[in-house]
Amino acid sequence: MMLCEDRVVIVTGAGRGIGRAHALAFAAAGARVVVNDLSVGPASEVASLIGPRAVVNTDDVGTWAGAARVVEAAVSAFGGLDVLVNNAGIVRDRMVVSCGEDEWDEVVRVHLKGHFAPLHHAAAYWRGVHKAGGAVSGRVINTSSGAGLFGSVGQANYSSAKAGIAAMTLVAAAELARYGVTVNAIAPAARTRMTEATFAESMAAPDGGFDAMAPENVSPLVVWLGSAEAADVTGRMFEVDGGRICVVHGWQRGPEIDKGARWAPDELGGVVRQLVAEDHPVPVYGA
Repeated sequence: MMLCEDRVVIVTGAGRGIGRAHALAFAAAGARVVVNDLSVGPASEVASLIGPRAVVNTDDVGTWAGAARVVEAAVSAFGGLDVLVNNAGIVRDRMVVSCGEDEWDEVVRVHLKGHFAPLHHAAAYWRGVHKAGGAVSGRVINTSSGAGLFGSVGQANYSSAKAGIAAMTLVAAAELARYGVTVNAIAPAARTRMTEATFAESMAAPDGGFDAMAPENVSPLVVWLGSAEAADVTGRMFEVDGGRICVVHGWQRGPEIDKGARWAPDELGGVVRQLVAEDHPVPVYGA
């Protein structure tokens, strides 16, 4: 029996890049796949490679109604839903002083709302199954980014949205465990249309040997997290690229000093500098 035999999977942004690789990898593991993408041509191409175990959906998951229709498409076509892979995204890279309101709004909408809206509707479906006495083995795999975890110069909008996805993953994991649903996230590094434009040299395919930036390297972890076997892993963030998988911790308490009373402002210069000197944060990308 294959790892995801007959599991019903939604992959958003599945027409190209990492999402395409996810859809094909889930199909290879035995899953039935809803290939969601705004571009019907690429989505149809992926679905044709999978065959009758795939359906195409072109709804905008950054809208409430569109996200609902994606979940409905899975239930209508395959009779249920087991896995939601939130992958769809865009970039509109700008420095803080150059970023316009529309560039901020659209990136946050596509990434953050485009994760939450499908998550909401999938969670409502699983809660209904659970309340009706049905067995639920739900899996959500969100897509954050190193930019969201550590920051990235020129990507305040994208970094903010991806950081929100990381926090949302923790909250959803805690809330949905009672229904038999796990929620995890990945921070992938791979060659896509978004990364090729920004990091052309580091993302270039090698002439031979292992292609560390191939998007297909990210998908095996996502497929495993989407399997029934992964029921004991939730609320975690994984960096994944090439052959590397790393568990990433979020904000953690570092050095501290407790006076046991209220501080005076003019006391704090030395205190703050001592705390900062004892801490060693990961630098912002590009800084």
